[in-house]
Amino acid sequence: MADSSLFKEFAKGTVKENPLLISLLGMCPALAVTTSLTNAVGMGAAVIFVLTMSNIVVALLRKIIPDAVRIPAFIVIIASFVTIVDLSMAAWVPSLSKSLGLFIPLIVVNCIILARAEAFAYKNGVARSIMDGVGMGLGYTLGLVSVAFFRELLGNGTLFGIGVLGEAFKANSVLVMILPPGAFLTLGLIVGFMNRIRRV
Repeated sequence: MADSSLFKEFAKGTVKENPLLISLLGMCPALAVTTSLTNAVGMGAAVIFVLTMSNIVVALLRKIIPDAVRIPAFIVIIASFVTIVDLSMAAWVPSLSKSLGLFIPLIVVNCIILARAEAFAYKNGVARSIMDGVGMGLGYTLGLVSVAFFRELLGNGTLFGIGVLGEAFKANSVLVMILPPGAFLTLGLIVGFMNRIRRV
């Protein structure tokens, strides 16, 4: 029974309560960094790490953190893990760090992470908070990857920077897909598709 409950916490973030495609949270980085699958996976991995680790710490300290200062405490916890991610990326994958730029530090104020700390981790134990963090982070990553897949493929004819549609397509690529209007168009169509699935 416990295993079933934990799996439910994990699974809800992928489809039923997907933070990007259903709740429409964290759209600013989603629209900005999804010009390539590499960026999307890198951003998604950063969000999964920060969300999971901050959920763990909030769940561990939930009975110690005074209610009056819980939001500032959450921000300090989240900012600590974002700093770890930011410095690690700059050290080990500098090209990805440069490509994502300001959007890594902005994870601190990403409403998905703060919302999960406030609405879930502060009210639940560590095991459930881990499943919630991983599930929601993975759901957000799947959202980023789905948008980036179409934008990179149609905009550049590549996937992960590797040409898959040939030089003929690259010369006649759909340029709008790698521009801001392409991000809105792609996300809108995917959100519409997800809404359609949920109604069936």
